[in-house]
Amino acid sequence: MGRGFLDKVLSGISDKNISFDDIKKLIEGFGLFCRIKGDHHIFSKEGIAEIINLQPLKDGKAKAYQVKQVRNLILKYKLHK
Repeated sequence: MGRGFLDKVLSGISDKNISFDDIKKLIEGFGLFCRIKGDHHIFSKEGIAEIINLQPLKDGKAKAYQVKQVRNLILKYKLHK
């Protein structure tokens, strides 16, 4: 994932237009482990208290509120630095 995509997620201006596959790659790039149960992609990492649970929309996009959760996690743990 390029810095441009990270900036797009961090800006918060296009949460409804984020690809599920792209947000998944971004999270995995920060070292979070993914386990899948049905259409739920559950991300966790030692040292991070929160668990991120993502499900894709039918159009292949991520849910806007879940993009916001990912952004908050990145900022809280300073994963982007």
